[in-house]
Amino acid sequence: MTNLVTGATGTVGREIVRELLERGHSVRALTRDPATADLPAAVETVRGDLTDPDSLRAALDGVTGLHLITFGGPYYAPLETGPRILELAREAGVRRITVLHGGGPSPVEDTVRAGDIDWTVLLPVEFMANALEWAEPVRTADEVSEPFTGRLSAMVHEGDIGAVAAVALTTEGHAGQEYVITGPEVLTVRDKTEALATARGRAIRLVELSEEEALARWAAAGHSHEVVDFLLSVYRDTPAVGRTVADTVERVTGRPARTFAAWARDHADTFRATPTEAPAAG
Repeated sequence: MTNLVTGATGTVGREIVRELLERGHSVRALTRDPATADLPAAVETVRGDLTDPDSLRAALDGVTGLHLITFGGPYYAPLETGPRILELAREAGVRRITVLHGGGPSPVEDTVRAGDIDWTVLLPVEFMANALEWAEPVRTADEVSEPFTGRLSAMVHEGDIGAVAAVALTTEGHAGQEYVITGPEVLTVRDKTEALATARGRAIRLVELSEEEALARWAAAGHSHEVVDFLLSVYRDTPAVGRTVADTVERVTGRPARTFAAWARDHADTFRATPTEAPAAG
């Protein structure tokens, strides 16, 4: 029994690969460039592109579990190839599909939901890995600057997304389920920076940007009007689903969801000026 993971070199894809391996399952990873995938030796890495479904034909041979993302190509556009992907999966004898929800309507997700292969849709909230965006200013200036610092998030460890996906791909009882996946607590930006400071052993200043300053930053970063409007919307008033703890991780995997403090400890060196730096926080 082989599981094919698409998007295998992404933040969530790597965690699905790791979880499947740890659970003793055979893993095949789809990537446009196997030479740069940097996946464990036990993984069978194959070339393929979701924008060219027929490139998946060989990759799907013998596959029983298939994890899908909903975007592809160099610009991460929503995939329009869902019907052909599902047709090939059906021909190959795929029994279960998980889909990582992309935050909005998706032709791939719609096709999978309407199909006749058992499916599970994964709906994670904010990734803990998003905090890596702060790594450089924390390393160089001991500082995080953000707007709306009181905004709430039930952010989820990417490893827990991978664990839920691995269980859904390899066990019964998850067909037709939409799994909202969160961490075990609701945090503000200040809570996150304090956890990072504790983990790295050095204080972090939190600077609150005004809305105007945030808009200027996003414009300087080249974000489109659509992206800026989205950021303002979710930062001003986080949707209820993003700030409400769900018990999905424990219910599906049998173990508690991991905390942001644990994530911060695992990534502490990323936020230190040097890997050996560990002065007391203060």
